[in-house]
Amino acid sequence: MKVAITAVSGELGSAIAKRAVEKFGKENVVGTARTPEKVKSLGIKVFKADYNSKEDFLKAFQGVEVVLLISGMGDPDKRIEQHQKVINVAKESGVRKIVYTSIIGKAGNSTFDNIVNSNRQTEQDIINSGLDYAIGRNGLYIEPDIEYLDKYIKEGEIANCAADGKCSYTTRDELAIAYVQLIQNDSLNGKVYNLVGEAITQTQLVGYFNKYFNTSLIFNSLTPEDYLAWQQKHNGEFLGAVIAGIYTKIRNREFEIESDFKKIAERKHKTMAEIFSQFKN
Repeated sequence: MKVAITAVSGELGSAIAKRAVEKFGKENVVGTARTPEKVKSLGIKVFKADYNSKEDFLKAFQGVEVVLLISGMGDPDKRIEQHQKVINVAKESGVRKIVYTSIIGKAGNSTFDNIVNSNRQTEQDIINSGLDYAIGRNGLYIEPDIEYLDKYIKEGEIANCAADGKCSYTTRDELAIAYVQLIQNDSLNGKVYNLVGEAITQTQLVGYFNKYFNTSLIFNSLTPEDYLAWQQKHNGEFLGAVIAGIYTKIRNREFEIESDFKKIAERKHKTMAEIFSQFKN
């Protein structure tokens, strides 16, 4: 089986590519990236390709049986069109199956919903394509929180508007394991799966930091309005709205999702204790 993985220069794409090489062999895995020179270490053929260019993907998908489509990072409205181009090229190239990395999230009215809605539209476009498919909806990565640890320590707190809402977190490597299974196992075709670990509150998240990194953080609960204003001041109107919207959805319990991970990976998702212990080491 020959597999193409898009956006392998991103952290999720790279993680999936590494797992795919372990499973299928590097001769059976190709990648696409806007800057292939950044990912020479993957040891696979990486085609220069941009989601705005149909011609780039025509070259990359030659002889490919399964495409793993990483959700783009562009404006939500443009993202739908970009994904549709990749889907169309996959059909033209004789690809049999598309696996798509979507995102969890129940319908709501936060400033993050336009991104959720764009992912749902791509899900529908894939379903309507006539190709075999499997769709994963990713939980929030825990890695960014861990990467912000120095910032949290400096401020002495984690501050957002999630209140006591729970979020179903995951890691990129856990997702990579699940996506390789979705690529390989055709018995999982034709469905949408929630790829998440256990759901925890922000207070519990602080507790894991304090236990495994010997910190003394607290959780500072802000109102959605105050947090949106703070985020947009520090991260700009668009990105600030995206981040604030994520925590509003957590507050509204829209990211507390039942997991399908065990069914896909054939083992339980790592616990938060296991994940924090792993990152500590």
